[in-house]
Amino acid sequence: MRCALTCCGIAMSRCFPAFALSLILAGCGGDDNKSAALLLTNAPVASADEPKQEWGSVKGQVIWGDKNLPEPVKLEVTKDQNVCLKDGPVLSEEFIVDKTTKGVKNAFVWLAAGTVPKKGEKWAKIPIHPSLAKSAKDTVTLDQPCCSFVPHVLAMRADQTLEIKNSASVPHNIHLIGRADFGLNKIMPPASTLTETIPAEADLISVQCDIHGWMKGYIHVFDHPYFAVTGADGKFEIKNAPAGDYRIIIWQEGMGWVAFDGPDAAGKNGKKITIKANGETDLGTFPVSKPKD
Repeated sequence: MRCALTCCGIAMSRCFPAFALSLILAGCGGDDNKSAALLLTNAPVASADEPKQEWGSVKGQVIWGDKNLPEPVKLEVTKDQNVCLKDGPVLSEEFIVDKTTKGVKNAFVWLAAGTVPKKGEKWAKIPIHPSLAKSAKDTVTLDQPCCSFVPHVLAMRADQTLEIKNSASVPHNIHLIGRADFGLNKIMPPASTLTETIPAEADLISVQCDIHGWMKGYIHVFDHPYFAVTGADGKFEIKNAPAGDYRIIIWQEGMGWVAFDGPDAAGKNGKKITIKANGETDLGTFPVSKPKD
């Protein structure tokens, strides 16, 4: 390594330990000593003991935990039946379970810091892989083509813009209710579009249409890229995640919190996990069931 700073003809840089530099400076005199000391004071010093951030991937599956699979539930459509029922009955999406894999669709999955914050404090920030510093897509879309929200649940990052469409031939009312006093309530004429930026503090947002009361959905906004929505088979994967001790948090609309440290733990804090560096961490399965009456 080439050393950029010289004193008394001796080259110095970060490649010298601090005690060695002090000895060298002690042997320098006059203005050379003052200049060298000033440069060393202002220069950033890389610690040899500072660990290098490593990365890995996390995967798992949210599955149906009860013996019997849930039956499809038809929703009562009380208005604009000619439009809302043109493609068949409107079904509840509270529990969508694949008959073959027992996978549960539409569960939010995300990573959080390993230490649970104290009351009134926020979760600590987690390291973000350089390739994920910015979202790949600037815009995510929520549509209402046939009296239901598509997608039913939507995960997005705070640096993205939400595009809300009404591609139906009847008016809708988009009504968003989130945390941190976030809200949106607007009439949307047929074939209309609006855009909205949503802060991460809005967190989990309830989506509804006040014109068609059976229309429900959810949006979750994050300040990092480490989140997923389970697919039809209930599986999820989060790539380029920071290696180390973190927490996996899962929320599903019918059950609520899904991942726990133990039977008496608070589900909102998720489950502590260790993400392996330069490899894949398989978390196994997380069961979902109907709440007991």
